[in-house]
Amino acid sequence: MSTSTAPWWRDAVIYQVYVRSFADGNGDGVGDIAGIRSRLPYLSSLGVDAIWINPWYRSPMADHGYDVADFREIDPLFGTVAEAEQLIEEAHRHGIRVIPDIVPNHTSDQHEWFRAALAAGPGSPERERYVFRAGRGPAGDEPPNDWASCFGGPAWTQLPDGEWYLHLFAPEQPDLNWRHPEVRAEFESILRFWFGKGVDGFRIDVAHGLVKHPELPDLPPRPEAPAEGRPQHFDHPHWDRDEVHDIYRAWRRVADEFPGDRSFVAEAWADSPERLAAYVRRDGLHTAFNFDFLMSSWDAKDLRAVIDDSLAMLGAVGAPATWVLSNHDVVRHPSRYGREVVKRWVANETYRPEGPLDLGLGTRRARAAALLMLALPGGAYVYQGEELGLPEVEDLPESVLQDPVWERSGHTDRGRDGCRVPIPWSGRSAPYGFGPENASAAPWLPQPELWGELSVAAQTGDENSMLELYRSALRLRREHPALGDGGLRWLDAPAGVLDFGRDPGFRCVVNLSAEPYRLPEGTSVLLASGPVRDGMLTTDQAAWLAVRMPATS
Repeated sequence: MSTSTAPWWRDAVIYQVYVRSFADGNGDGVGDIAGIRSRLPYLSSLGVDAIWINPWYRSPMADHGYDVADFREIDPLFGTVAEAEQLIEEAHRHGIRVIPDIVPNHTSDQHEWFRAALAAGPGSPERERYVFRAGRGPAGDEPPNDWASCFGGPAWTQLPDGEWYLHLFAPEQPDLNWRHPEVRAEFESILRFWFGKGVDGFRIDVAHGLVKHPELPDLPPRPEAPAEGRPQHFDHPHWDRDEVHDIYRAWRRVADEFPGDRSFVAEAWADSPERLAAYVRRDGLHTAFNFDFLMSSWDAKDLRAVIDDSLAMLGAVGAPATWVLSNHDVVRHPSRYGREVVKRWVANETYRPEGPLDLGLGTRRARAAALLMLALPGGAYVYQGEELGLPEVEDLPESVLQDPVWERSGHTDRGRDGCRVPIPWSGRSAPYGFGPENASAAPWLPQPELWGELSVAAQTGDENSMLELYRSALRLRREHPALGDGGLRWLDAPAGVLDFGRDPGFRCVVNLSAEPYRLPEGTSVLLASGPVRDGMLTTDQAAWLAVRMPATS
């Protein structure tokens, strides 16, 4: 943990643990808390400041843990509350903070509140904790509005008693009514429960979705995205509504009750940096994922615009930027970048790669993107396997797909399983050290045949590997006084080249142009994403430079 007096979260590098796919401690084919504990030395050697753990609460697993039945219990698939407490303690001994997920938009349909709501019937106080409505049409057999589930199909399910309930995700995930005081009080109690166990913060799932328009109107037509510039703000009836910030001001007060700079990071999909900045005002949440950066095309002009807008808007409210390239919900970035056209996309829309994959190209760009991200002011998130250069697994057999998106879309959207395949640790064949040697079950999703060469063991000590690039970058980031929180200044560069300086004595250059670029005089290479020969930075390459300071008399 840093000895800096600034709050740790302002420039932390946080590693995302998708618990099912990180490490299997008991051999049942599914990652668990025991697996995470066994890999803490690896995370420490990688150089991360904290881990964000996807939901570990008791759940029927209709959406792999994002359908929570009890927020104060660990699901037996992953371990126990006692094991979670041991993990927190051991992680802290390694200098690693722990940030679990919190899922406030909805519960499982097996949660005691929803079961009570079903039993109590229409008009009951129990149903007021969720969003129940009568249907439309003469017989009430049409959904209350035209809202669609993020997983495909309508966002409403009708019960035998005639009422409909809202679920912006799967039917097993009924949306809570955040206008109800009991909902607000319950989640503040849940936060205190886990803060009391020693967690250092929370990642907030669907942070932008809690509050719905009170009249539940049909969706208005979405404005067409402009060819140039940013899309205009869309006044959505259930995403990113202004009232949500009242909830987070209350959460901030809860976090401030506890010592040690406890913090929140919002998964807030907003359509502009201005809207994102509203989540991280001084009395609100601490940080928010910068999805604009993730959604940018591989283009110097677009990336610079995202960086400038993000730093300006977040800086105006005193918040740091938090950069991210991949996570458990999106196509892994080596596969996004490995296309002839790397398209930009917008919040709350599915990204669909176009054209054949050139993984060599995608990996080259991913290496450059890593150095760009880790050189920018603020914090950064690394999704497990990103440091290994793992691509999206695009050819999983249909028979193994488990994401509810696959079924809900009528088998037209393969869902997110391709970025969730268990990561390789060692060996030349599956399961690549994912579980113990005597494991009784295969990993819950099959791993590709060629992943042996991408394993932690295969890459360790190979100075040209993605893993060693990340280790070097994270070490330099900790050591160099210019990196982490702070500012940057853009330096003159030709079209297609990003060149910025950070004080004292640091410069980052990324060549996205079609031509080699000569590195500036008066600098030396600290780290590069690929070989630098004769002072030339080739296409899709990045370098961190030490700036030679002029001699003083």
